[in-house]
Amino acid sequence: MTAHRRSADEAATTFVRRHIGPSPRDIQAMLETVGAKSLGALMAETLPSSIRQKAPLDLGTPLSETEALSHMREMASQNHVFTSLIGQGYSGTVLPTVIQRNILENPAWYTAYTPYQPEISQGRLEALFNFQTMICDLTGLDVANASLLDEATAAAEAMALAERAAQGKTKAFFVDHEVHPQTLAVLRTRAEPLGWQLIVGDPASDLDKAEVFGGLLQYPGTSGAVRDLRPAIAGLRARGALAVVSADLLALTLLASPGELGADIAIGSAQRFGVPMGYGGPHAAYMAVRDALKRSLPGRIVGLSIDSRGQPAYRLALQTREQHIRREKATSNICTAQVLLAVIASMYAVYHGPEGLTHIARTVHRRACVLAAGLRQLGFAPQSAAFFDTLTVDAGARAGEIAARALAERINLRLGEGTLGIALDEATSPKDVEAVWRAFGGKLAYAEVEAGAREALPAELKRATAFLTHPVFHAHRSETELLRYMRKLSDRDLALDRAMIPLGSCTMKLNATTEMIPLTWPEFGELHPFAPRDQAEGYHALFQRLERWLCEITGYDAVSLQPNSGAQGEYAGLLAIRGYHAARGEPHRKVCLIPSSAHGTNPASAHMAGMEVVVVACDSRGDVDVADLRAKAEKHSQDLAAIMITYPSTHGVFEEHISEICEIVHGHGGQVYLDGANLNAQVGLSRPGDYGADVSHLNLHKTFCIPHGGGGPGMGPIGVRAHLAPFLPGHPDSAAPTAVGPVSAAAFGSASILTISYIYILLMGGEGLTRATEMAILNANYIASRLDPHFPVLYRNAKGRVAHECIVDPRPLKTSSGVTVDDIAKRLIDYGFHAPTMSFPVPGTLMIEPTESESKAEIDRFCDAMIAIRQEIAEIESGRWKVEASPLRHAPHTVHDIADDLWQRAYSRAEGCFPAGTSRSDKYWSPVGRVDNVYGDRNLVCSCPPVADYAQAAE
Repeated sequence: MTAHRRSADEAATTFVRRHIGPSPRDIQAMLETVGAKSLGALMAETLPSSIRQKAPLDLGTPLSETEALSHMREMASQNHVFTSLIGQGYSGTVLPTVIQRNILENPAWYTAYTPYQPEISQGRLEALFNFQTMICDLTGLDVANASLLDEATAAAEAMALAERAAQGKTKAFFVDHEVHPQTLAVLRTRAEPLGWQLIVGDPASDLDKAEVFGGLLQYPGTSGAVRDLRPAIAGLRARGALAVVSADLLALTLLASPGELGADIAIGSAQRFGVPMGYGGPHAAYMAVRDALKRSLPGRIVGLSIDSRGQPAYRLALQTREQHIRREKATSNICTAQVLLAVIASMYAVYHGPEGLTHIARTVHRRACVLAAGLRQLGFAPQSAAFFDTLTVDAGARAGEIAARALAERINLRLGEGTLGIALDEATSPKDVEAVWRAFGGKLAYAEVEAGAREALPAELKRATAFLTHPVFHAHRSETELLRYMRKLSDRDLALDRAMIPLGSCTMKLNATTEMIPLTWPEFGELHPFAPRDQAEGYHALFQRLERWLCEITGYDAVSLQPNSGAQGEYAGLLAIRGYHAARGEPHRKVCLIPSSAHGTNPASAHMAGMEVVVVACDSRGDVDVADLRAKAEKHSQDLAAIMITYPSTHGVFEEHISEICEIVHGHGGQVYLDGANLNAQVGLSRPGDYGADVSHLNLHKTFCIPHGGGGPGMGPIGVRAHLAPFLPGHPDSAAPTAVGPVSAAAFGSASILTISYIYILLMGGEGLTRATEMAILNANYIASRLDPHFPVLYRNAKGRVAHECIVDPRPLKTSSGVTVDDIAKRLIDYGFHAPTMSFPVPGTLMIEPTESESKAEIDRFCDAMIAIRQEIAEIESGRWKVEASPLRHAPHTVHDIADDLWQRAYSRAEGCFPAGTSRSDKYWSPVGRVDNVYGDRNLVCSCPPVADYAQAAE
């Protein structure tokens, strides 16, 4: 071995040691507790021998952190940051550095989990509430959600909402010919499996004769044209159809809002509010609706409720996680949001305020007007006289030559058939405008042209209504004030930077700082997704290598990186199966078998892919009932499309008969979709592609370290066997003839965060990834061993082992004491912990996943807290307290409790506020008491009240 190789191995081992929580000494102690002789012996007792991986992972020599960053610098240098004036829904923007450093690069924000425990999520919930307020104000509609994945998928969700809500029976949807091409492509993908027809045309001439349940109109259009959409909207609504407007948020500071124009739904992207283009993502899309549609709004909604003291408290409202309730009848498979990006966009609005946003918009528009004036002097008049920031000009045979000259100026234009599109943005300078003129053959001076430039916004469409009137958008104009506001909000939250987040199925592991650093480099952050390929060679080298690694890890033959969430990955995988059956002349295969324990997105995704869900029973051990599976596969043999199965099971166990399950389904002509949510228990030990699965989505925000970001971003690429590879998602610019349509707006989804997973694998290597899996399994079995005497573990395999997570069962305690799973979850907050996953997949239980990153000390602290809570429950059982008077029912305790002059509870302040084993000096205080969920749904408030309400309250 060379000295260099030895040094690299030693450095990489150091990173693996830092990523993995327990020390070698801790590992031995934990093995003794679980009763295993070695890690290898524990793995043999946990995984079926029939699926064990034969050869070690071959991922190349791991790098040290210094070497990895050097490697990323070299890769970044292969990307070339030109000034992209392509538009098409993506704009250059300026992220205020105070937001970059204190949110995007701050683990207090990016390591937080989805706010299912609202008491410890008040900071990010307030930021999302601000986002919703911003969207409602700018769109002129009543209710907004807390973000969606991207503009194109938001358009697809709006189409589905319109189909559900429209009065007519027609199954056609009108699409403005001015929508962005990638939006139209995603709409086609979504409509086809459901049997909906798309009618694409000019709303001014083609809409009147179209019988549709809704229509999507772009405002301004993709060409830049600003049109009065009121006649088209009125025409849609007159026939009982819903009007959807895809609107540019910055333009809405100057233009009449979609609500004022009569729209039912508004969708779009918040990307240009400070979020880097990132070669396609991640970005926060938005959706807003009129009040009558609020209970059909997909995604998450933050609502305002009250806590146990009657004080205001934020929470997720209405249909949050509706997939778990409605399953195949769910209106959407979306179970996530783009929280971190929505927070950034909302803080951008908080920082700039309405005056600042309007100033930015006027500056952009002014520069577009000056550009247009100069182009007219050069003989290239824009196609539309009314525009905001984007011009399209006819250049005929000279279009290619002009685009080439622009490239020589390091500027990307949008090249059409004889046309050129030029979209200006916040980052555009007068020098950029002069460079564009040079590309068109003219040497003009900006200052001289500007004097004669005229405005291009129609008078009848100018905005006359106020927006962002709430004090939050006026109180933080200085950096000092914004800095303190962001710090105040983060202090209200409990994220991974404070404590273990033991959520089952959610894999909250270390997001190492080194993995995060390249994310904000301009070479990765400032590329437009439709820039020429040769400007993104570094990205494509990363994509290709990451795809190879993921194939090696999973045993699949091909990977698509396009799906930008786990739910999108499920959908893409099912579409690939659907395309495969259709190509073989069996389009009738539409039955999808799904175990009763499955995550709710599984049946929802199957429904969206045009499949019929048939539920397969689970046995008393939580495994798939093979006899029931065999019977249902036989019954539906001629129409069987697929089975969707999670492995290890949602119950946290490696089922012994997974290979048999795959064989049964294959024997009846079906395909096996293996949900990759629990891949963290398999990497290096078993490969789905080897033991019978045909396709899986891979949650990069779980197994491969992309941070959860408070509930997004995520990435859910899919791996497939060779026979399904031709049916991976396509894209308008690069689709293979057999590919299904795109499922996301950008060809590579949220490309910029792929750098995180890439570096993680680069640092860990095959051995490190395998050791991480082994440690995740050891940590889970250690928790199961420690907690089982107090909270019985519900499911184990035949040898008494759990996989990477375990389900503990407190349900008998409800009978003996009245204590609910909610009481335990809220009491854990007093001990400084986020609760495990509650009531999924078994109602009334807790699913715990420690991951490999948690140290023995932190795991012990969690177990000690759970055991102490069990002792408190014993106090109820023995009659010391009634459950209503116990610390559990009053949890979480706040500073209001410690300062209560009228303390009259059956336990002391110390018992309530400083439970056994907690540190007084490092105490995390929940900012609110227990949130009243019922009150919040009955009194739905999901945006800041208008400023007039404050004035009335002060009178």
